Amino acid sequence: MSSRREKLEEFVAADPGDSFSRYALALEFEKEGDDANAVLQFREVIGRDPSYVAAYYHLGKVLARTGHLDEAREVYGKGLLAATAANDQRTLAEIQDALNAIS
Repeated sequence: MSSRREKLEEFVAADPGDSFSRYALALEFEKEGDDANAVLQFREVIGRDPSYVAAYYHLGKVLARTGHLDEAREVYGKGLLAATAANDQRTLAEIQDALNAIS
């Protein structure tokens, strides 16, 4: 039986443009403690789909947790813009709270 990560990797391989599957894969890497791959996948989601606002929050969170505070601030700033453009008030508030916590 395939692991959840392996199944998500299959989904991403089958459709690299599927933001949801790639985001779920990034979350799985984050859960497994594989921060490097989580960061790569979150960056890929944002690069392919800049309106996928939740990816900014999680990318910033991983960057902040791993001591990359300047990068986290930059990601959170871009996330605030994306969340505002998407009128996503919940994610906007979450990103703002996360940014305030590291500023």
